[in-house]
Amino acid sequence: MKMIIRIFFMILSLVSSISSASVQDFCIADPSGPQSPSGYSCKNPDQVTADDFAFSGLAKSGNTSNMIKAAVATGFAPAFAGVNGLGVSVARLDLAEGGVVPIHIHSGASEVLIVIEGTIRAGIISSANKVYLKTLQKGEVIVFPQGLLHFALNGGTGPAMAFAAFGSSNPGVQLVPNALFASDLPAELVEATNFLSHEEVKRLKGVLGGTNEPSLSLY
Repeated sequence: MKMIIRIFFMILSLVSSISSASVQDFCIADPSGPQSPSGYSCKNPDQVTADDFAFSGLAKSGNTSNMIKAAVATGFAPAFAGVNGLGVSVARLDLAEGGVVPIHIHSGASEVLIVIEGTIRAGIISSANKVYLKTLQKGEVIVFPQGLLHFALNGGTGPAMAFAAFGSSNPGVQLVPNALFASDLPAELVEATNFLSHEEVKRLKGVLGGTNEPSLSLY
């Protein structure tokens, strides 16, 4: 009987917390407060304004004068404070001719990409290492499932632009080249675990800013 009572109160507590969350209209991100896995603390409702629900960070073209000839502007929390706790966010992708967004993942959400200008060639790599390639024109859409490797590149002769929507207010992003060659992962381990030569690893770490320090011996 005691166990049943405990379970009952656990369920009651859970339902109560869910009910409280469902009656809250919004939770504008307050970056000055503590952050939890579910998002940022809520701004005092009395201090919320219409500007908190709007975001202008995607209005202008990004600077594509860089190594990958691409620019990504994100509307994640807390930069776009209004999406906090709502399970959505947005981004803008600008690709100059020859531009590319390297292979990466979003561990926290799936992504929908809609082409606004130009031609974009997109790819998805499944956990079974099957590759799905699609060339997209203006107005066409592709979905990248959560956690799967994917990429996008300019498939045309002029600039390309797309908007993306995510199923999280902070979907996270990890670029595979950066993880290997822009980090402090010792070069010898990158070589051993990826079957690359010392010269190639050193070159790529030099390009992306990673270190070439040897690993510390445990013995």
